[in-house]
Amino acid sequence: MKREISRLIVGLVAAAISVAAFADDKAAAKPAAAPAAKSGTVATVNGTAIPQAQADLFMQEQMQRGAPDNAEVRNAIREELIRREVIAQEAKKKGVDKNPRFQTAMQLMQRSALVGAYLEDYVKTHPIPEADIKKAYDEIAAKASKKEYKARHILVEKEDDAKAIITKLKGGAKFADLAKDSKDTGSKDNGGDLGWNSPDAYVKPFGEALGKLQKGKFTTEPVKTDFGYHVILLEDSRDATPPAYDQVKGQLQQRLQQQAVEAHIAELKKAAKIQ
Repeated sequence: MKREISRLIVGLVAAAISVAAFADDKAAAKPAAAPAAKSGTVATVNGTAIPQAQADLFMQEQMQRGAPDNAEVRNAIREELIRREVIAQEAKKKGVDKNPRFQTAMQLMQRSALVGAYLEDYVKTHPIPEADIKKAYDEIAAKASKKEYKARHILVEKEDDAKAIITKLKGGAKFADLAKDSKDTGSKDNGGDLGWNSPDAYVKPFGEALGKLQKGKFTTEPVKTDFGYHVILLEDSRDATPPAYDQVKGQLQQRLQQQAVEAHIAELKKAAKIQ
């Protein structure tokens, strides 16, 4: 359990380490017993208080990563903050905080934190209306394919190779056997099986060719895409049902929020004097 908790704080620890990566890494801080903490503090290290607010923010970040809020996790966070404070104090003694690279890194981190706080506030104060989410759902559902297809394919590099495969198929060769030589390593061992998908799940030339096939038929001409030349077999088709609104509402809301944020940033850039 302790190992799992340690992994949860690795991300933030790594960020701290990367900022001071240029510092002397041969000296290791020795574990120390925590002194009695004052009210509103997590601990006090050599007279310097570690605010409870730091631990609370750290805990909030770990909970967003899936950590439980319990005594064990909070104790692990306390120990990590103490560890950081010990190292930070030693770094100041050695003048690391005066290093230009450190100061530049701190400026970047401060700016990133400020940007993050601003955007978080922007999202909170500019929620996406339910009507906009529903409209986006209806538009996507209207454009979505009404059919799903179960297909196989064989991908080769040269058009002549694809034509040779088609000739063999016309002569009675089994599609799955020929698929063993496909360039698509993800499907070649399964006879070229691509499973059930709508045509728009594939690149346009592939999806269009698939949608024109009849059940049990394969393409009689190679289908060219950026990946190479395909021979496609349609095994079956069925009516497609779009996912329920409640099932994808969260994803749509997140997408619309991201679009709104990007649009806001574009407005800020447009209004700014940039030289």
